Amino acid sequence: MARDLAPEVERLLLSRDPNTKKKAALCSIRIVRKVPDLAENFMGSAAENIKEKHHGVLISVVQLCTELCKASKEALEYLRKHCVEGLVRILRDVTNSSYAPEYDIAGITDPFLHIRVLRLMRTLGQGDADCSEYVNDILAQVATKTESNKNAGNAILYECVETIMSIEATSGLRVLAINILGRFLSNRDNNIRYVALNMLMRAMAVDTQAVQRHRATILECVKDADVSIRKRALELVYLLINDTNVKPLTKELVDYLEVSDEDFKEDLTAKICSIVEKFSEDKLWYLDQMFKVLSLAGNFVKDDVWHALIVLISNASELQGYSVRSLYKALQAYGAQESLVRVAVWCIGEYGEMVVNNINMLDVEEPVTVTESDAVDAVELALKRYSVDVTTRAMCLVALLKLSSRFPPTSERIQEIVVQNKGNTVLELQQRSIEFNSIIQRHQSIKSSLLERMPVLDEASYLMKRAASSQATVSLTKSATTATPAGSLKIPNGVVKPPAAPLPDLLDLNSDDVPVTTSATTTAPDNFLQDLLGIDLTNSSTAGGAPSATTDILMDLLSIGSFPVQNGPPTTSNFITPGQAVTKHAPATPQVMDLLDGLPSSTPLPDENTAYPSITAFQSATLKITFSFKKQPGKPQETTMHVSFTNLTSVALTDFMFQAAVPKFIQLRLDPASSSILPASGNGSVTQSLSVTNNQHGQKPLAMRIRISYKVNGEDRLEQGQISNFPAGL
Repeated sequence: MARDLAPEVERLLLSRDPNTKKKAALCSIRIVRKVPDLAENFMGSAAENIKEKHHGVLISVVQLCTELCKASKEALEYLRKHCVEGLVRILRDVTNSSYAPEYDIAGITDPFLHIRVLRLMRTLGQGDADCSEYVNDILAQVATKTESNKNAGNAILYECVETIMSIEATSGLRVLAINILGRFLSNRDNNIRYVALNMLMRAMAVDTQAVQRHRATILECVKDADVSIRKRALELVYLLINDTNVKPLTKELVDYLEVSDEDFKEDLTAKICSIVEKFSEDKLWYLDQMFKVLSLAGNFVKDDVWHALIVLISNASELQGYSVRSLYKALQAYGAQESLVRVAVWCIGEYGEMVVNNINMLDVEEPVTVTESDAVDAVELALKRYSVDVTTRAMCLVALLKLSSRFPPTSERIQEIVVQNKGNTVLELQQRSIEFNSIIQRHQSIKSSLLERMPVLDEASYLMKRAASSQATVSLTKSATTATPAGSLKIPNGVVKPPAAPLPDLLDLNSDDVPVTTSATTTAPDNFLQDLLGIDLTNSSTAGGAPSATTDILMDLLSIGSFPVQNGPPTTSNFITPGQAVTKHAPATPQVMDLLDGLPSSTPLPDENTAYPSITAFQSATLKITFSFKKQPGKPQETTMHVSFTNLTSVALTDFMFQAAVPKFIQLRLDPASSSILPASGNGSVTQSLSVTNNQHGQKPLAMRIRISYKVNGEDRLEQGQISNFPAGL
C-alpha cells in the first residue's frame, strides 16, 4: 500500500494548501519508515519545502528530512547540498523574529521548530567539515541570544550544545557550549543539572580543559541532595582528576566522606580508593589518604583494597613505623570500622615493637606513648568487639600470637585470651586457639623463629593477579548478562566460563553421583574426618603395626596419648589468614604429639628425578584423555602436566573446552588449549598444559574432577569424571 500511494503523497507535498502539505509530510514520514527504499522519491520535494513559511509545514518537513537521512546515505548527501542553507535561514528568522502570538512560548518564538532544526543540523553536520563550518555562526548566535531563565530557552540551549558537540565545530564554539553547561549546573532544576552532567561527561572526550574550568561547580554537585546528581557528578569528578589536581580534589572528596549519607558512602569510598591507587606516586600521601578512608568509611572498603594496602606497607620498610602508629591512633578513635581494624591488627602483630619504641619516626610525627600492654589491649578489644566476624577474629588471634613473641612479658596474658576460644563453635577459630596455645605453652624453643616478621610481599605479582582477577570478573559478568543459551558461550580453553550445572557439583570431590573413571583410588573418598583435619589418614603397607589412624587423631585431639614417629620429622600445620602467614619450621620430634605436630608421613617420597608414567585419565565412547607428568628439580610439590585429547568418533568435535577443579590444598593453573576443534577418528589431537602445586605434598595425593564440553554437529555435549589414579609422589 505504501508503494502504491507514494506517488500520490509526493504530489500532495507540492500542494498550495499548507494543511495538505503538512499532512502529506507526516504521511511521507510513515512511508519512509515502512519502506526505506522509497526515500529517494521524497528527497526533492522535502528540499523544496524547506523554503516554506508556514511553521506547521516546516516542522513536518524538517522531521521528514531527518527520517530521510536515517533511511538513506544518498538522501543524506543530497540534503547536505540542498538543505543546509535553508535550515540556517529558518533558524536565523525564528531567533531574530519579533513577537508572534501564535508561535510564542514563554517569550521564545516556536521552540519546537528551533529544536527540530537543530537536530537536523546535528545529523547533517556530523562527520562533514564543510557543513559544520557553514552552521557554526548560526549556532553561536542561538547559543548567545537564547534566554536561559525559562524551560523553553533551556531546551533550545541543550539541543544547541548537543549539536555543537556532535558536529565538527570550532574550539571556541565548543568552549561556549561547555560554558552553557556550566551555567546549567547552577540551575535549581534537578533535571537540568543532571542532563548537564551527562553532557559534560561526553564533552570530556572533546575538550577536557574547558570542562576543568567548571571543576568547583561539579564538585559541589557531589554534595547535592539528589542521589542521581551525586552519583553522576562523582563519575565526572573521577574523569576530571589528573596528576596536577589529584591532591586538592581527593581532599575535598575525603572531607565530604565524613558527612555523606550512608547509602552514598559505598560509591564515594570506591571512587576515592581508585583515585588514590591510580595516582599514588607518593607513598606517604597514599598511606595518609587510605588511613583517612579506612577511619571514616572502613565498613565500605572492599577486601582487595585493604589487601593492597597491606602489600604496600610490607614493601615500604621506611614507613612501617609511621603506618603502625597512625593505625594504632585511628583504631582508638574509629574502632567500629571493620577494614581499619583488620589492617591495624595486622600491622600491630607484625610491627608492634615499632609503636611501643617509636622506631623509624618521621619528621611530621609526634612521639606516642604506648606500652606493650596497650598494644595487647587494642587487639583484645578488637577480638571482643567483632565476635561475629570470623576473619577479623582470626586475624586478631594471629596478631596476639605474634605479640607473645614480640613482647615476652605479655605471653601469659595472651595465652589466657587465646584459650578462651578453645570451645568456639567456629572450627577455624577453635583450631587456631588450640594450635596457638600449644605454640605458646610447649614450643618456646621454636616460637621466636616460627613467629618472625613476614617476608616482603611481592607487590608487582600481587597487582598483576589483582588486575587479572578484576578482568576475569568483568568478563564473567558481561557473559552472564548476555542473553545466550547455557552452554553456547565461546570462551577459550583455560578460561572458566559460568557453568550450567551448580559449581559445587564440579568441586565436590567426594560426590558419588558421577562415575569414577578409574578403578583404583589412593584415599577413602568418604573419609570426612580426613578432609576436616587436612591430614592424610591412609594406612600404608610400610606402616607395620601402627595404631588405627582414626584412633590416633582422636588421641591427638584430646592429648591423651602418643605414638612413635615413623618416617622423618613432623611438619607444622598451615594456619594462614588472608594477608598474614606464620612461618613453617620443622621442630625436633616431641615426646607428646599435638595438633601442631600433625601426623607423620608413612610413605617414602620418590626421588626428584623419578620418571612418572603416563596415565589414561579418562576414556569414553567419544574421548580419550592422556596425562604425562614432569617435575622441576628442587620443587617436589610442583608438577607440570601435559594433557592430550583424542577423538574416538568419526565426527569432528567443535567448541572443545576442558575444565578442571581440585581440592583447596592444591593450586591449579590452566594454559590455553592448542585448538578448539578435535579432529575425527584420532587424526590428530588437542594438547593442553596445566600446572599444579600440592601444598600437602607427601600427606595428601592429587585428586581432580574434570569437565569436558564440546559440540557434535552443532549439538552441545558434556562429559565429566574424577581422576584419582595419579602416580604416587605427585
